[in-house]
Amino acid sequence: MAGSDTHEREQGSDFLPRFDGNGLLTAVACDADSREVLMVAYMNAEALQRTRETGLATFWSRSRGTLWLKGETSGHFLRVQEIRVDCDQDALVLLVRPEGPACHTGAVSCFYRRLDGEGLQRIAN
Repeated sequence: MAGSDTHEREQGSDFLPRFDGNGLLTAVACDADSREVLMVAYMNAEALQRTRETGLATFWSRSRGTLWLKGETSGHFLRVQEIRVDCDQDALVLLVRPEGPACHTGAVSCFYRRLDGEGLQRIAN
């Protein structure tokens, strides 16, 4: 990327998402009130567009190779309040209002364990 393009992406006001070689951006969903990290997923251009259009977090499932509307089967939608973009526009933070647990295990957050020595210890969300 030329210097002026880098400057525009890092300092400008245009949204110029920089997808990786697989056409994806990292998306971190955080509770809009507590700022707790709920989950990390990926978005392709279509998932990002649908999220912006509907206000519901939509991701790209790398394992299934398809779009995935969070909450489509569980009813635990993530209602997007704000999308924050990192400095080089290759990662997003979604500030969301969750309608139930964010994790498919039923935990409030996918980050419900911490590393304790060589093992994992469950933490309260």
